[in-house]
Amino acid sequence: MARVKGGPKTHLRRKKILKMAKGYYGSKHLLYKTAKEQVMHSLRYAYDHRRQRKSDFRKLWIRRINAACRMNDISYSVFMHGLKEAKVELNRKMLSELAINHPEDFKSLVDTAKKALAK
Repeated sequence: MARVKGGPKTHLRRKKILKMAKGYYGSKHLLYKTAKEQVMHSLRYAYDHRRQRKSDFRKLWIRRINAACRMNDISYSVFMHGLKEAKVELNRKMLSELAINHPEDFKSLVDTAKKALAK
């Protein structure tokens, strides 16, 4: 059987992997085998963390809302329950933005939630 040499296709495939591994530490950007392993891991991490980013942001928004609620003498869970009772449908991202950039508007939402809970 004839020996298969690395032709143009092989060269292009390896070049593509090494291009993706640009900037990696040590031999991971120089040697094809280690570069391929690292690129495969990196692509997997990127895929996983694109999905994880959504929950990370949700956690951040909840922390911000909770901090703003505590400044207005109410807990996060009680506040969210009050908003649900008052039929206020704002998502956590918008509530977080209000808490940071418009504290007076957020205060009025807290008052609305407290009134709904008092009824």
